[in-house]
Amino acid sequence: MRRSDILKNKYLLIGLFMTGLGLLLGIVGLFWTPYDPAGMSAAERFAAPSLHHLFGTDNFGRDIFSRVMKGLSVTILIGMLVVLFSSVMGILLGALTGYFGGILDEIVMRITDALNGFPSILLALVLISIFGNGRQNVILALGLVFIPSYVRIVRSEFIRLRDADFIRRARLMGVGKLRILFVHILPNVFSVFWVSVMIGFNNAILAESGMSYLGIGVQPPDASLGKMLSDAQGYLQGAPWYALSAGLAIVWVVLGFALLSEGIQRMNKA
Repeated sequence: MRRSDILKNKYLLIGLFMTGLGLLLGIVGLFWTPYDPAGMSAAERFAAPSLHHLFGTDNFGRDIFSRVMKGLSVTILIGMLVVLFSSVMGILLGALTGYFGGILDEIVMRITDALNGFPSILLALVLISIFGNGRQNVILALGLVFIPSYVRIVRSEFIRLRDADFIRRARLMGVGKLRILFVHILPNVFSVFWVSVMIGFNNAILAESGMSYLGIGVQPPDASLGKMLSDAQGYLQGAPWYALSAGLAIVWVVLGFALLSEGIQRMNKA
């Protein structure tokens, strides 16, 4: 695509800016924050936003901007790990079932149908109740919940491409099955798959934030945007900046990735 077409793609440009800023704050928050995210100060409880505290302070006098940075780090890291785990498993299962079919396809599809019969957040809550709270268990639970969606996408693309002319020629030339799967077919799946990955990343962020809001996700002392939003609920009238900061951070990242995925879709259609 020409550079001029990219510059005309407002969804892509705005999405890149929003996601870039969110990722930048999250990455920086892994190594540095203006204040200690866990540092308390009784004298500065509920300080309004100012040059010293950009987003104000919370009920313990902690700097909200520092906690938002740290919360973005945790949320984005969890989202990435969830998508990495579920997408890799989805690619492997979708490629094998879509290309070979047979009994493996029947078993995997019946399992995915069963998992899709439950709301994803409800299934994640059940898994968390089995595994227990904690960051690792949240990643595992959400990763397992999101696998079926990737399996279906990859499987459908492999079914569509397995009898294409270039694949038939590869078979006639004696190319091995694994090479056909992951060298000839898989690269042609990525144009569709990347959009699903971004949507899955958004879903992972919303699911993690929702679980932390309910108190069964990321646990203190780790900062979590969902937990911050839950804690701020009781101070909406006296300190509205507390809830707004955490809520807008979630909306910013989710909206940014949604616009980015829309921009990529429009770019692929052009």
